[in-house]
Amino acid sequence: MIVVLRAGCTPEQRIALVRAIEAAGLRARVSEDHHRVVITVGGDEDRIRGVSLAAFDGVEKVVAFKKPYRLAAREFHPRDTVVEVGTDGIGGAHLVVMAGPCAVESEEGIFAAAEAVRAAGATILRGGAFKPRTSPYQFQGLGKPGLKMLRDAGRHFGLAVITEAMDTRHIDQVAEHADIIQIGTRNMQNFALLKAAAKTDSPILLKRGRACTVEEWLCAAEYILNGGNDRVILCERGLVSFDTAVRNQLDLSSVPLVKRLSHLPIVVDPSHGTGRADLVPAMARAAVAAGADGLLIEMHPKPKAARSDAAQALLPETLAALVPQLHAIREIARGNVAELPGV
Repeated sequence: MIVVLRAGCTPEQRIALVRAIEAAGLRARVSEDHHRVVITVGGDEDRIRGVSLAAFDGVEKVVAFKKPYRLAAREFHPRDTVVEVGTDGIGGAHLVVMAGPCAVESEEGIFAAAEAVRAAGATILRGGAFKPRTSPYQFQGLGKPGLKMLRDAGRHFGLAVITEAMDTRHIDQVAEHADIIQIGTRNMQNFALLKAAAKTDSPILLKRGRACTVEEWLCAAEYILNGGNDRVILCERGLVSFDTAVRNQLDLSSVPLVKRLSHLPIVVDPSHGTGRADLVPAMARAAVAAGADGLLIEMHPKPKAARSDAAQALLPETLAALVPQLHAIREIARGNVAELPGV
């Protein structure tokens, strides 16, 4: 349930209410937005129904919450959440572009990729150190040495870095080396991993499961929020489909839908969403037009030599031509006049 406090509610009344909620074995999360203070009550549903809070001094109304997610809901936090990462605010006025290879393959390779990412105008370097692969015989990543290479390349070129944690054992290592922890599509409903991520203070990029509904996705985000980490970024990366012409079906309708249902920022991964480098620029532009707060794009200095996802990796020059177009579309989508370079 959500408890909405009166405008004149005193600090003492608020404290008394929170103590009463916690005394009942429930959790109280206080949020203030546009001079309105609300308390989201979490915990066992039966206990929540057994607590009467409407009679407390300072309470304006109590609203029963029917959605299975609460903290992620737009009703809880009407204003858009902005997740600060380095000098970027994901969910703010400016578009954030994250780019780099699927996997960290070597120190030389990740430094070359970082240089190209910086030159293209992107601000966050991506690269996998722990790689979940369909076949056990495929390249599985460099592990901790890869994390260090990624961090060093990012620092050298002034880029924040994002990489995936596959296991609860990886969380602390990834948090130590990366600015954003990615939870991939295979782990969207790995609840132990979500709870472990919630214990960090790192931003968490949560990819949509390859066959999951938007509601299931937001419920997964709720695990992280409910665990105490409110720095959650959603990532649409496409759904499994019968159509083999593309790797996945990129669901761009999820972008405006999530914007209606939730306050969390959302980015789009058109690389995994299509699996084809020739389709990535068009889908990236479409994602920004749909309202995405950022893009997660695979780029490799030598795509044909990539040890994973070669078919969907852009060339550095393609990324460099695309980034200014994305920023121009963002301005147009926000109602500002801008020219679209190169189109």
